[in-house]
Amino acid sequence: MKPKILVARAVFADVIDRLREHFDVETNDADAVWPKAELMQRLRGKVGAFTTGSERIDVEVLDANPQLRAVCNMAVGYNNFDVDACTARGVLCTNTPEVLTESTADFGFALMMAAARRICESEHFLRAGRWTKWSYDMFAGGDVHGATLGVLGMGRIGQAIARRGALGFGMRVIYHNRSRLDPAVEAPLRAQYVSKEELLRRSDHLMIVVPYGPAVHHAIGAAELALMKPTATLTNIARGGVVDDAALADALRERRIAAAGLDVFEGEPKVHAGLLAVSNVVLTPHIASATEATRRAMADLAADNLIAALGCGPNAGRPPTPLNPEVLQRRT
Repeated sequence: MKPKILVARAVFADVIDRLREHFDVETNDADAVWPKAELMQRLRGKVGAFTTGSERIDVEVLDANPQLRAVCNMAVGYNNFDVDACTARGVLCTNTPEVLTESTADFGFALMMAAARRICESEHFLRAGRWTKWSYDMFAGGDVHGATLGVLGMGRIGQAIARRGALGFGMRVIYHNRSRLDPAVEAPLRAQYVSKEELLRRSDHLMIVVPYGPAVHHAIGAAELALMKPTATLTNIARGGVVDDAALADALRERRIAAAGLDVFEGEPKVHAGLLAVSNVVLTPHIASATEATRRAMADLAADNLIAALGCGPNAGRPPTPLNPEVLQRRT
């Protein structure tokens, strides 16, 4: 009898077929976002789960399903996992890094440019039939080329953003990170390490790319926004909660910063009403990795992780991207 797994959201049919070669698979063809109680019930008897950011795997879920051995996210982020609790119970956690780096960086740059050049504002103006003549200051925004790009969080995606800015647009790149990059990494990016306060004060375009955790909750709030230039833009492709959305809405409404581009939100899919009420923000529904090729690569990697984590396939016991590899060490 094949071990049972749960695929918690709809995914490519060929990925399901590959999982079925090894497992008895329960799917979610309706693509419902299950409430916690239903998720707990559907996990009963399952040794593994293919998850997305929608499924919170915490102590309550784990204790209700002690047979669970692996939870594999189709996402680079994993703040939906209580990794410490999983590790304590011998549950392996995995994510899908690297395969989405370039597509996400492309999108972040596009979002930043759309905010800086007021693309959505001007499109809405045109669609509403309000364009009747040219004027010298119509939707005049901020330049991207030659401007100062500030990157908060200089991991893989942050570095890809910096590379686009420095090499493609001649931008001055400054960054802040938990630790400074090796000079050999900094040099080709033409990136300068600065304090967080200096980053906020100097950036013409601030890009948020830090992984979410308690230490960075509201890392950008009212006090931080007050340090930014009134001509600056802010782009968040990290996670909701890194930016205080209420404080950002106030800053945008009062034009204390020029514009913002947001792909992630606190409490998503809900969006703070204040952000919906201002025109100088570009809003997208968490789609930075949404290309066909990238989403397929993410799904394939999540499946590879689950198959290997549960002792199947050619890489049995060696999942490609474990978050808590000590669980594997204990198993051996």
